[in-house]
Amino acid sequence: MTTSAAPAGGDHPRRQHTAGVDPLGTLRTPEDPDCDVFLTGTVFLDIVFTGLDSAPVRGTETWARGMGSSPGGVANMATALARLGLRTSLAAAFGDDHYGEYCWDALARGEGIDLSRSRTVPGWHSPVTVSMAYDGERTMVSHGHEAPPPEGALPMCPPRARAAVASLAPGRQEAWVAEAARRDTRIFADVGWDETGRWDLAALADLEHCEAFLPNAEEAMRYTRTGCPRAAARALADKVRLAVVTLGSDGAYAVDSATGETAEVPAIAVTALDPTGAGDVFVAGFLTGTLAGWPLADRLAFAGLTAALSVQEFGGSLSAPGWVEVAAWWQYVQSCSDQDPAALRRYAFLDGLLPAPSRPWPLRRAVPTIGFRRSV
Repeated sequence: MTTSAAPAGGDHPRRQHTAGVDPLGTLRTPEDPDCDVFLTGTVFLDIVFTGLDSAPVRGTETWARGMGSSPGGVANMATALARLGLRTSLAAAFGDDHYGEYCWDALARGEGIDLSRSRTVPGWHSPVTVSMAYDGERTMVSHGHEAPPPEGALPMCPPRARAAVASLAPGRQEAWVAEAARRDTRIFADVGWDETGRWDLAALADLEHCEAFLPNAEEAMRYTRTGCPRAAARALADKVRLAVVTLGSDGAYAVDSATGETAEVPAIAVTALDPTGAGDVFVAGFLTGTLAGWPLADRLAFAGLTAALSVQEFGGSLSAPGWVEVAAWWQYVQSCSDQDPAALRRYAFLDGLLPAPSRPWPLRRAVPTIGFRRSV
């Protein structure tokens, strides 16, 4: 099977979510790389059903009250970064079916993501995931085949970038991660469930190149053989500079081993519609604050806020908030008489960052289907 490089798509319109905010604007110099963040991985077409009263029952038909379609997989992270104003480059394979065309257009034209290192693969169909959300959880069914390797059509080395996001897996080593770190790219990493059951940190070969590692509490405790997520974070800080452990409804805890600083920020209480992509949004928020040089506690608070906003909409990339959404939320909560003043002060750092709110909260961000023929 042959592969062909797809065009980057030229200039893209200003995305509606960024509102012209550049969180790195005061730090940019002519010598900077064109790319803020580099990503690579698999793009799925996600079809998400929400509003289910329970899990589907065998032999019955279940109707959902909500539905959304969007690029998923690594596209969740790429979209979250781009909507926060970071110049994002994604290297991925796209099918040459309608799903692949839709995902390419949504990312390149809709979100302004650089796809010059991506490619369209003739005869290869897009991977698809159907996600069903209920009771704050989700069940997923996926189908796809691994894309054939590129045949010299793409550069093998990652671009110069301020940062890159790697997804670690036991026993797997990605050559691009070491190359990126050698070029002084700051590597942020997450990790999935260890299906081997060994939970061996030594098996995460690329961890040595990472500046930040962001597992959830269960993953962190299993990898460190500890019974407390905060103890797990301190143990992980022996391996990476920034160990960040997400605590679910309890927030997040972080340790900076270079300074000895620790921070813990509680979660924002919300009614979750769909948790798809919330972890990706958290990483994007924390990475943005880190590149911008914010204090550790502010980075945690911002990451938790963006993740909380994301679960109130369906879909992974569909629900990723931008500065417009954050500004609308901040204006709204400050107007509520039942808010705890001490809790509001935790987010006072937003005052110097946000654009003037252009729309009231809540905002409808998600478009529920693919390819409307006219504006709706």
